[in-house]
Amino acid sequence: MGMSTMKKRLLLPGGALLAMMQAVSAHCPLCTVGAAAAAGGAAYFGVGKGAIGVFIGAFAVSMGWWIGNMLKRQYIPYQKPALILLSVITTVLPLAPLLSETRALYIPWIGAYGKTYALNAYYAGALLGGAITCMTPWMSRKMSSWRGNRTLPYQGIVLTLALLVGAGAIMQLLL
Repeated sequence: MGMSTMKKRLLLPGGALLAMMQAVSAHCPLCTVGAAAAAGGAAYFGVGKGAIGVFIGAFAVSMGWWIGNMLKRQYIPYQKPALILLSVITTVLPLAPLLSETRALYIPWIGAYGKTYALNAYYAGALLGGAITCMTPWMSRKMSSWRGNRTLPYQGIVLTLALLVGAGAIMQLLL
């Protein structure tokens, strides 16, 4: 039996198995480890922890929202917000020991000499990223209503990504 015939015989059952498999969607510790690895890679290249927090916060909120949309039946009151909060807690908090960084935030217009606050850049970034992810569907609908209920191609994705990149850049420059 030739090598190519043997490969075909091995590939046929494997291909049939792949064709019969259903898509599996999960949010697990592996997702958190993947986000931590991405954040670690970004930190290796010099991206600040506040900017990394923006994207991890956005990831956590969107993952919770996605899982909430997958469930067709409501099992508890406020199920979707509860899932979003659970996703944020199980994604943002475990990464905090690796990414937390306290920075000084000086606000000159408060008081005669200004005020300085201690700010955890990672948590501030995660909160900002999560807030952006929550606001962009509303902003996209508003943009569509201004245009006569027409959307641009990939409008929601482009808007979300542009706002997250902008927020990450601001966090990188400020903190």
